[in-house]
Amino acid sequence: MNRPVKIFVWLIAGLAALFAVAAIAFLFLFDANDFKDDVERAVEESTGRELEIAGDVSVQVFPWLAVEIGEARLGNAPGFGDAPFAAFDSVTLSVQFLPLILQRQVVVGTAEIDGLQLNLAVRADGTDNWSDLAAAGDEEVVIGEVERDGRPGTTSGKLAISGAAIRNAAITYTSGADTYTLTDAEFTIGPVVGDQDALSIGAIALRAVVSGATKMPTSFEFETGGIDVDAAGQVATIQPLEISLLGIDLRADVEPVSYAGDLDAKAALSIDTFSPRSVMTQLGVTPPETADPSALSKVKLDATANIRGSAARLTDVTVVVDDTTFSGALTVPFDPAGRFYLKLEGDAIDLNRYMSVDGEQADVAGDEAPPIEIPSELIEPLNAKGDLQIGMVRVGNLDLTDVTVSLETAGGRMRIHPISAGLFGGSYSGDVSIDVSGAAPVLSMNETVADVDLARLARAMFEQDNITGRIAGSFKLAGTGTDMNAIRETLGGTMSLKLTDGAYEGTDVWYELRRARALLRKEEPPEPSLPPRTRFTSVTATGVVTDGVMRNEDLKAELPFMELTGAGNVDLGKGTVDYRLRARVFEKPELMGGATPEEVDDLTRAVIPMRISGSLASPSVAPDVEALLRERVEEEIKDKLEDKLKDIFKR
Repeated sequence: MNRPVKIFVWLIAGLAALFAVAAIAFLFLFDANDFKDDVERAVEESTGRELEIAGDVSVQVFPWLAVEIGEARLGNAPGFGDAPFAAFDSVTLSVQFLPLILQRQVVVGTAEIDGLQLNLAVRADGTDNWSDLAAAGDEEVVIGEVERDGRPGTTSGKLAISGAAIRNAAITYTSGADTYTLTDAEFTIGPVVGDQDALSIGAIALRAVVSGATKMPTSFEFETGGIDVDAAGQVATIQPLEISLLGIDLRADVEPVSYAGDLDAKAALSIDTFSPRSVMTQLGVTPPETADPSALSKVKLDATANIRGSAARLTDVTVVVDDTTFSGALTVPFDPAGRFYLKLEGDAIDLNRYMSVDGEQADVAGDEAPPIEIPSELIEPLNAKGDLQIGMVRVGNLDLTDVTVSLETAGGRMRIHPISAGLFGGSYSGDVSIDVSGAAPVLSMNETVADVDLARLARAMFEQDNITGRIAGSFKLAGTGTDMNAIRETLGGTMSLKLTDGAYEGTDVWYELRRARALLRKEEPPEPSLPPRTRFTSVTATGVVTDGVMRNEDLKAELPFMELTGAGNVDLGKGTVDYRLRARVFEKPELMGGATPEEVDDLTRAVIPMRISGSLASPSVAPDVEALLRERVEEEIKDKLEDKLKDIFKR
């Protein structure tokens, strides 16, 4: 070995020894705690807030440049109280020394914060306690230029972080009288590796207890296997997401997300079965008391979600509500003025399960149930279009089949059209509009029923088994008011009705006519035919509705033995009927029921007044005896006058 080489070797060895001695001296002689006052003073000068480092500060140089800080707290902004803005029990951060010096690569060990406390607040005037910190850090800081070729004097732009963890954290957000907190919070993030072209983030997990947003504290969990970002292609690949809140467990399998221009994200969503009743309880909402206590106890959803442009869309939706399965699609706009779109198809639903328990709406004093209000506040801002199809719907005692409903609402005007359904062997169609854009809501209805089984309809709607036949009708009505009671009292429009080929049970009109004749002649009434029953061929009526009362001037009923004509009123609000009719018995009536020739002769010669009165559900049908007596007296007076006149003119 020649002399120059020996000198060079000894020089390197000497430098190494000097570095080793310097490192040892640094570790033994340097005490970071000596600089705590300087750091506290510098923070206060730059932020105006007091920093207190109560714990020890330790520094390690090799092979990691590591800093560990014990308990510390940062004061709050002026006017936000004495509680610290932030505090922690300990913080640990480390960076590999040699890659930083020799390769300009940042290789960070696991960064840990234990016992973090963060208090965020917004006052009534809108000022908050963190914006001043952001303003204090607005000065531009230049670390160095980033080059991709790794030439000396430049950085390679590479980053490697072993991970980060925040443990035992408590975060509070206060705005006015509302306070929201995360307690027992644990946040972890896996290795982060990347450069200016790509970034890979390991598993991310967050667990905490949320208070303030719900009536009682609830756990929140978020987890994903990691995120990979292709900066050049502006695409992010996200591992499956799992979120749990309020007892609702959601999983999202996300396709690669493009963020070049407008965000374009698509994911398969799955929400495991949960109880809406439990969610309502946690939100401080009392679950409704339904006729079926198990109603609203099970919901499950699967769908494909797509966020693109100005809306979020759910397609391939399958949602199970208790025993009903729906499928369809939903569009939710991000713009508050945007339009919602909904399309659903369901198999079958029994709405009776979801009705209020009988009598629960009336108080112990026996007051009537409160009227159903028109939901103006819901309708007015709503901009939506929807289509619903359900194979079978049961409501009350009505069984509707193949139900189709379309809805469109905007500008405070809602129209439900078309509405169609099969009803007891016939059909129902409707067009219903609610206009809340004016001073008071206006409800308009244009409804038609055709060839409906009257017996089943009467049994379902009025619990009556006293009428059979088929019914058809149309109703064009409109009313004004804030609730259904007020609307019924102001209803106006037209109605028409036709009954065919049926019978009215419980009343034998032919017998009642014979009995009324016997009463007028002061004879014994005939024996009734049991059970009492009146057949009819057809009953027709049209009317004009004013202030909730229909006035009908053209009632016509054809029975096998007579024809009825007349007029009357139907009070739709009170559900009562009052008709005055004229009956004319046919010369050769069918089903005379044992009447004598004298009875038939008397009844066919007379026009018999009749009366229909009472409740609309079960009206009374009988001859108008008072009118009969009046007419009999008038006839007797007329006969006596005629006889008297004859006597006078004979003289």
